[in-house]
Amino acid sequence: MDNNRADVISSGTLPAPGYADLIIRGYNVVRGAVRDCTNCGLELSKSTFHNNAYLTWREVGIVCLCAVLWTISRRKLATCLLQPVAQWCHLKPKDAVKMPESAWKFIFYSASWSYSAYLLFLTEYTFFQDPSSVFHDWTSGMPIPIDITIAYLIQGSFYGHSIYASFYMDVWRRDSVIMVIHHVVTLVLITFSYAFRYHKIGVLVLFLHDINDIQLEFTKLNVYLRNSGWVYKSINEIISTVGCISFSFTWFWFRLYWFPLKVLYASCIASLESVPNIPFYFLFNSLLFTLLLMNLYWFLYIMLFMVKVLTGQMKEIKDVREYEDEEHEKAKLLNIAENDTDHPDLRQEEGHEKNGIPKEKSL
Repeated sequence: MDNNRADVISSGTLPAPGYADLIIRGYNVVRGAVRDCTNCGLELSKSTFHNNAYLTWREVGIVCLCAVLWTISRRKLATCLLQPVAQWCHLKPKDAVKMPESAWKFIFYSASWSYSAYLLFLTEYTFFQDPSSVFHDWTSGMPIPIDITIAYLIQGSFYGHSIYASFYMDVWRRDSVIMVIHHVVTLVLITFSYAFRYHKIGVLVLFLHDINDIQLEFTKLNVYLRNSGWVYKSINEIISTVGCISFSFTWFWFRLYWFPLKVLYASCIASLESVPNIPFYFLFNSLLFTLLLMNLYWFLYIMLFMVKVLTGQMKEIKDVREYEDEEHEKAKLLNIAENDTDHPDLRQEEGHEKNGIPKEKSL
């Protein structure tokens, strides 16, 4: 480490990096780490894992139990509250299928993100203001504060539940396979970052990602409510439009600006400067870069949506990832051509979907 950078670290917060600094310094640091790794292999990985991973079977059991409780809680909430609310609002059948999922995720992510924001801004932690500091006092097996342990228990068990829910409870969409991969990568990151005591940067990752899910699900709820009772409601259209714009902006700002310049900069560069032989450096950074690539993949959906709106291909806000939207439009046009009834689209929707998945589609 050069003297100027050492002086900055000793004096306090590092200056915010830029994309160019991240790419240039990251490339040089990773190349140096590969060059210095003369004894990398399976045996070294086994010994490193054995000497630095601190995770008990009791903790694993608690997380699995909480994952089951999340699934039970979701089913009970959907049956006792969310589905009756959807019926009371007289939602379209296809929207009534999807509304409980969005409401459930909106409730969870609102609570989880609020707790992450509390940890970062209303406690003594300074991870957000100075991400490089997350590794300054790192030691193998260091104790994890109880408030961060709670955050890890909540998030780890929820993503364990989400892997199951993606197949058996959620509506199947074009990006569902990527979503399952995302849940697996996130669960692995949560588990191993807890075991190797990288919990500080883990809280920062959770904070930067959960806010987009709040906005996404809130916007989708307003899309469903827009035509409740078969009456168009302009207020829900306005809210969904504002929510969509806000979602697009925060996705870029949190996941494509702050995430690489705070999290990846700290994990790729600051980690080796603070702990030269930090365990599983390549594994964790590979998982974080995989997360970044998935964020870029979903950003393409956002750009596709914006292009359709700007070019007039899409007249109202809807989820471009969903199969049934285009199937529904085709079926509605066929019904209108064959039989002019009051609500031909309603008859098409009934019996056409199962758990939000068009029956004739092969997954």
